[in-house]
Amino acid sequence: MKKLLSLLAFTACCHFAQAQSKDEKDVAAAVAKLRTAMLDADKTALEALTGPALTYGHSNARLENRAEFVDYLVSGKGDFVTMELSDQTIAITGSTAIVRHTLKGDTNDGGKPGKVHLHVMTVWVKSGKDWKLIGRQAVKVPPAS
Repeated sequence: MKKLLSLLAFTACCHFAQAQSKDEKDVAAAVAKLRTAMLDADKTALEALTGPALTYGHSNARLENRAEFVDYLVSGKGDFVTMELSDQTIAITGSTAIVRHTLKGDTNDGGKPGKVHLHVMTVWVKSGKDWKLIGRQAVKVPPAS
């Protein structure tokens, strides 16, 4: 029985170590930096975290390129007051990462308070040692029935 428990513990440790690869940690850190940059409307950070060919899809079907995405936040047209990310998963294949999470937040877009509850998928690509956001799409979380 002790051998079985030891084998299970070893397997769990190996799985945990695999699930926490350096790339996954780096992608998670990039997602966290993007969240902060969006909350702070930090133009320099937003541009540093995104690729030049970014396509950014909103849950209302509006699409933005990188310049439009950055301007929307920096200008105050879009303003996240709070943003919580949960249920995050990261899948990496080569130099591409797909991140999914649930986003809940308070907004103040153009001075109009609101709330968002979204499922978000982002696509990141490794550029040198950094991960850059190149794609994002969000859908509204359906109301509980």
